[in-house]
Amino acid sequence: MLETMLYASRWVLAPIYLGLSAALFLLGIKFFQEVLHTLPLVLDLSEADLVLVVLSLVDMALVGGLLVMVMFSGYENFVSRIDVSEGTEKLSWLGTLDSGSLKQKVAASIVAISSIHLLRAFMSAHTIANDKLMWFVIIHLTFVLSALGMAYVDKMNKH
Repeated sequence: MLETMLYASRWVLAPIYLGLSAALFLLGIKFFQEVLHTLPLVLDLSEADLVLVVLSLVDMALVGGLLVMVMFSGYENFVSRIDVSEGTEKLSWLGTLDSGSLKQKVAASIVAISSIHLLRAFMSAHTIANDKLMWFVIIHLTFVLSALGMAYVDKMNKH
């Protein structure tokens, strides 16, 4: 009975993944708010400012992709299989990501998101103190080293 209850408790994660889908919806609203805010100003924006807006949009798209990956893979790995009916679209990676490869993909996404934030900081470096830029680089390198470390450990575990 205890094992049955423990096994059934995995369903506690289902509302959490549903909450992530709500976060994805909110991110989509923010994305289009940024697009609609920028459209009337596009002719007045400098190239650097436009690039910063585009980087912000790319950043939101990467976070959205990360949310989708965590929602679907986490649900499939820890709650229940996602049954997609025949004849409908199915993501090619659905059902193929185990928790180890999910961690690697999440780490790679975090590095990509951090790279965009760092690039955005460098594009406005004239307004940011040097010590703050240094910390941005240190934090980014920490993410990179963490991702490399996790990939190395995963590779060692597979052997």
